[in-house]
Amino acid sequence: MRTEFKTVSVIGLGYIGLPTAAILASRGVKVIGVDVNKEVVQTINKGLIHIVEPELDIIVRGAVQSGRLEATTLPRASDAYLVAVPTPFKNAHEPDLSYIKAAAQAIAPVLKKGNLVVLESTSPVGATEQMAKWLSEQRPDLSFPHQAGEKSDVRVAHCPERVLPGHVVRELVENDRIIGGMTPACSEAAEKLYKIFVEGECIITSARTAEMCKLTENSFRDVNIAFANELSLICDRLGIDVWELIDLANRHPRVSILQPGPGVGGHCIAVDPWFIVSTAPEESRLIKVAREVNNSKPMYVLQRVMEALEGAPGRVVACLGLAFKANIDDLRESPSMEIVSRLAERVQNRILVVEPHIDVLPRTLAPHENIELSSIEDAIEQADVLVLLVDHNQFKAIDKGRIKDKKLIDTRGLWR
Repeated sequence: MRTEFKTVSVIGLGYIGLPTAAILASRGVKVIGVDVNKEVVQTINKGLIHIVEPELDIIVRGAVQSGRLEATTLPRASDAYLVAVPTPFKNAHEPDLSYIKAAAQAIAPVLKKGNLVVLESTSPVGATEQMAKWLSEQRPDLSFPHQAGEKSDVRVAHCPERVLPGHVVRELVENDRIIGGMTPACSEAAEKLYKIFVEGECIITSARTAEMCKLTENSFRDVNIAFANELSLICDRLGIDVWELIDLANRHPRVSILQPGPGVGGHCIAVDPWFIVSTAPEESRLIKVAREVNNSKPMYVLQRVMEALEGAPGRVVACLGLAFKANIDDLRESPSMEIVSRLAERVQNRILVVEPHIDVLPRTLAPHENIELSSIEDAIEQADVLVLLVDHNQFKAIDKGRIKDKKLIDTRGLWR
């Protein structure tokens, strides 16, 4: 089957979908970006972006002005479809594939013979096969890999993103990509698509292995962060500076301990390990315990803040940072958000929140009357207790002399 990609649709224009769409368009491909959020669609069609990511605004503006990138709320006929929609979890940490199902049902009416459908969303093992089944249910006139194997009318593959927020534009191009087709023909078609913009190596495997690879990468990181977070709890109990300890231990040539923090956030590390646990609960004991350690860290930080406020209802507390990591605006699964929200529920104290990358309080925090968005200057001047939750560059620049008389709770080791 001859494969050409003159037009590509990207379903989901978030932190992965939009950069992917923009880079494809910058390589001369006509890209149709699809998102259910009308405001996102309108923003992109103005040549603007709705997320914070270095260099992305320039690429999007150029792609829109050239006519190679257009956003819409409804899919259009294309040669290939990249599905980059959210994959959160439901109650009891069960994977929620409803967004993938909705995307499959949306593109099914415009599919035609020779098309390629790639699932980029991080997914539990078997999700790509399930997507193919959902497509086949909508289009019984076409054949899919689980039905016709190599001779299928539509090729289906999984190619997980593996980029770092803040470096997405560069890493989409430079990083190796794991391509898992449901058949070798599916892998071959997907490889041709990604070679349009990927300078790293495209490595072929099965769809299930590709799905498990992404989950394994993030679970590995989660386990290592859990070790650092657990060390921080032990060191607090024993009166030891955990950051000094880690610096010393890392001088061993075969030791590389990560840094502790207030927990683990983001759309990957805080979610993906649960996909493994849900599919193999008896075998994934270490992965589950690591998740539980990292999930419990925000409550430990919260308890320390409440102790600092105990018996002093007039004290003002400032929480520095809401994003799940430094120098981005992404609040997904952020432990800082959980800490601030739970603190507001438990105390009447005035809570100043400093997050340089947002202009308004998130909807989940806005209902709390004792929370207000603040500048760094006002927070330092007014707060009695400073809680450092995210190591943004703006916080690294704070003169330590200005905060020496404050009660400090430093979850990042900046104010040692």
